[in-house]
Amino acid sequence: MKNSMDMLETAKRLLTDNMGLKRGETLLIVYDVTTLRIGETLFEAGEQLGAKAMALRIPLLAKNGEEPFPVVARAMEESDVVMAPTGASLTHTQAKKNACRAGARVATMPRITEDMFFNGPITADYNEVAELTKRVNVFLDAAKEAELRSRGCVLKMSLEGRSGILSSGVYRGKGESGNLPSGESYIAPVEGTAEGSVFVDGSFAGLGILKTPLKLTFEKGKMIRAEGPDAERLEAMLGENPLARNLAELGIGTNDKARVTGVILEDEKIYGTVHIALGSNDTFGGTVAAGIHVDGIITKPELLLDGRVIVKDGTVLPVV
Repeated sequence: MKNSMDMLETAKRLLTDNMGLKRGETLLIVYDVTTLRIGETLFEAGEQLGAKAMALRIPLLAKNGEEPFPVVARAMEESDVVMAPTGASLTHTQAKKNACRAGARVATMPRITEDMFFNGPITADYNEVAELTKRVNVFLDAAKEAELRSRGCVLKMSLEGRSGILSSGVYRGKGESGNLPSGESYIAPVEGTAEGSVFVDGSFAGLGILKTPLKLTFEKGKMIRAEGPDAERLEAMLGENPLARNLAELGIGTNDKARVTGVILEDEKIYGTVHIALGSNDTFGGTVAAGIHVDGIITKPELLLDGRVIVKDGTVLPVV
């Protein structure tokens, strides 16, 4: 395990290089029992960098996408920079969306571990990650239709009228946000349009690394069937809410240092992978608020955007 000085230097680098934190800015750290050392280190780093640092330890939220207490949401809106290393993700919440609308720069870090704080995607050259992510996002942003192929299955969906979202790991502009560590471009498919099946074979939020793939079948934009050893666990996690079965997201990983760990924060960033998500997408261009957002990773799919192959066999093809 790295010592406290190593953690402090990493925290300072993230705040200055990735978030562009300036002396005198208001910095808010939102953390919980799963990230005590990381949260406290980010707070200390902010203080040493001359920021007006605050830390809020919140209860462990029950699921990804659950809203934090209103007082936390207000504090996020009133901050210049927000770092959220938490057990459950605040990425797809109204609290994060409203904070960005108010001008905050927000980095969500769901289920980050101390290993991830030093190794894997955090060590990437973020200038290179940002450049590739921007190029991929140009195609995702312009596409009208996506076709995802995996293990003989095909899943099609409309992207018409939807905008691609950058999560490059660099959030220095007013209102910018994304994960840290990061490296992905993603979009909210048009609700009601997803048709077909897909094999999720990497990992799944809430389930961890998958020993056996999950086959998910969609009709009219919603998952109607899950097949595989983890199918019952997935159904139990989604509960009775039909909106939780909405195909909420299509994303492409662009970080060449990311590894399969069972933690979606890292797994969905793996270069050459594609991920889909179920549940909410109203915070990034969709219309569904389900109170849950869970991602699944497809390790070596073929992804076509308007008939052009963008990802194949674990490689992001040249996009210029």
